[in-house]
Amino acid sequence: MAQEIEKKFLVAGDFKPFVKKATRITQGYLSSVPERTVRVRVKGEKGFITIKGIGSASGASRFEWEKEIPVEEVQELLKICEPGVIDKTRYLVDAGNHTYEVDEFYGDNEGLTVAEVELGAEDEAFEKPSWLGEEVTGDAKYYNSMLIKDPYKNWK
Repeated sequence: MAQEIEKKFLVAGDFKPFVKKATRITQGYLSSVPERTVRVRVKGEKGFITIKGIGSASGASRFEWEKEIPVEEVQELLKICEPGVIDKTRYLVDAGNHTYEVDEFYGDNEGLTVAEVELGAEDEAFEKPSWLGEEVTGDAKYYNSMLIKDPYKNWK
């Protein structure tokens, strides 16, 4: 089983000139309790089911397991998910030796854009591009599973 280590940031500048790939993602949650989230998603032309465990004290690392499943199965599972759907475009942007995943949200989370960078260790050094804003690693309100319950439109 894999351990996911990532840092999350708000986006405060124009990253789009640096994008190397963009993919539309739609996802829902079968379980969104902090101890275990179970999500299904359609990412481009592929389907996935993912299980994540509770985060570390810093919020930067947690258990993650993912398996590709047919898109048709994801579409059936979305019908029994908790209320709410995450709809976003994920952009891949290289910076130094890392690739940032920048998520631009739609629907109830319109206006929110966050960037994540996966690391090999919590203290690994990484380049911070000029468009990167405030770090929000470990701030639960930015978790996709929480954005379904308390969307960005309600924060204002």
